Amino acid sequence: MPLKLAIVGRPNVGKSTLFNRLAGKKLAIVDDQPGVTRDRRYADGRLGDLDLQLIDTAGFEDVADESLEARMRAQTELAIEEADLSLFIYDAREGVTPLDEVFATLLRRRGKPVIIAANKAEGKAGQSGIGEAYKLGLGEPIPISGEHGEGMAELYAAMLEAVPPELYTGDDEDEDKPIRLAIVGRPNAGKSTLINRLIGEQRLLTGPEAGITRDSISVDWVWGDKKVRLVDTAGLRKKAKVQEKLEKLSTQDTIRAITFAEVVVLVMDATHPFEIQDLQIADLTEREGRALVFVLAKWDLIEDQAGTLAAFREHAERMLPQVRGAPVVALSGETGSGVNKLMPAVLKIHKDWSTKVKTRDLNDWLQMAMQRHPPPAVSGRRVKPKYMAQTKARPPTFVLFSSRADQMPDHYRRYLINSLRESFDLPGVPLRITIKSGANPYADGEAKGHSGRGKREFERREREEERIRASRNTVKKSKRLADEAAARAAAEAGLPDPTVKAPVKKKAAAAPKAAPKVASADAPTAEPGKAAVKSVKAKGPRAQKKVSTTPSYKVGAKSAGGKAGAPRRPTAGSRTVRGNTGPGRPKGR
Repeated sequence: MPLKLAIVGRPNVGKSTLFNRLAGKKLAIVDDQPGVTRDRRYADGRLGDLDLQLIDTAGFEDVADESLEARMRAQTELAIEEADLSLFIYDAREGVTPLDEVFATLLRRRGKPVIIAANKAEGKAGQSGIGEAYKLGLGEPIPISGEHGEGMAELYAAMLEAVPPELYTGDDEDEDKPIRLAIVGRPNAGKSTLINRLIGEQRLLTGPEAGITRDSISVDWVWGDKKVRLVDTAGLRKKAKVQEKLEKLSTQDTIRAITFAEVVVLVMDATHPFEIQDLQIADLTEREGRALVFVLAKWDLIEDQAGTLAAFREHAERMLPQVRGAPVVALSGETGSGVNKLMPAVLKIHKDWSTKVKTRDLNDWLQMAMQRHPPPAVSGRRVKPKYMAQTKARPPTFVLFSSRADQMPDHYRRYLINSLRESFDLPGVPLRITIKSGANPYADGEAKGHSGRGKREFERREREEERIRASRNTVKKSKRLADEAAARAAAEAGLPDPTVKAPVKKKAAAAPKAAPKVASADAPTAEPGKAAVKSVKAKGPRAQKKVSTTPSYKVGAKSAGGKAGAPRRPTAGSRTVRGNTGPGRPKGR
């Protein structure tokens, strides 16, 4: 189990800086102005192989009245009682002050292990104040620097000596993740009072002053069998009114708490709810995708409670239609009336926020929604939704495949979201619908495709080409192995290698052709036409059917024994008549 370490000291000595250093991240707000930290802040840290549960506390003030400083001192004393080890920080550059001596006396009376550390000891300026800590009677001071990380090894050794091992050794129990519940709202709306009423103790500072809470303080709590992590945040004001650096840091911390929360409880003053800042906080929560619960605090100040609640619900649905149906809880953190209704509403909307819908039910609902209200036609062509599925929960996110997805009107998208929320009983849950269209396999640049028919066709071709390449490689490998086996067998038998081809013999030179016989003058000469007819008859009917490549206008002249001449060009004004293949002048009109 981790060692509980409370970091204590007077204001502005670097407690929050060391807290962030040991936690490994910037959790606490750090500023040069003293008194920034007011509530106890918890975080998990580590120093070497030592697991720590860090407690950052407010600066110690020697007051005992009803002021804010006195309430901050009470929170610091509670942290000392809860911790296993206290780390007392003082400023080495300023030395030991009278307030440090008063606080050291208080720590000695507690009777718990204490380590004293001189912060801001880097450089020569911090060397003079290190020796002054011996008069406090808390042992040898350890020079450290929370800003630059110096002296961490000496601090680790001092922790091992000051605390017995049984306090920080042992197996950690496997814990389920708690429900992260952020309490947000305008300043002085009753957020810290509500958390104190829920957990049953004065864990957070409260009072009539506005803006007491500056850091986002997390409190672990168990309601029934559910683990809950409550996060108290600083009040959010209008951006134009936020001028100081410290308030800007507090606002950033609150927005970060909303981002990492699962359920956001928007606390509003029932006497004047739904101001512009409340609407902006609710809109921010919806854009971040978090479940939202409305809380009307200070309900005991309202006379006509039934009428006020009905008017509030109607106003909420009109001003925030994107979270229509969000639960509304009216309570009083001061008297405790209505507080028992908050957690059932939180668990209900957290369950809806984590819901998952079956794909079959989604597509059945889609067909019903399209029949009830068909998609509009844009530029004369209707948008056709085809298929819908849920991609993730927290918040529920859906993807809708449709033709002409980029041209679907926003009002039809809102209709689908409202119908989906009503059909599957998801009131107040932010829903996300992404509309996509399948790739066209016949369009340029989409032959490979990313969805639908084009992608399947491309994958089929790739598999076929891979199979053909594998088959060719297999054939080549089989032939090579067979040739190698045949060569080995021939070598063992003393025969020539059959895979080696024999040299090709060159053909002998052909004998010179005999000179053509010259017919004698006494031999009878055959007539040209009769000789051609006799030769054709001797070769048979196949020679008669042979198609000649000689133009038709040349055949007549050759068969007549004359010389074939070139065809004449048609004269101007004449027209070539189909079938006029003779060598004469083309026929005119």
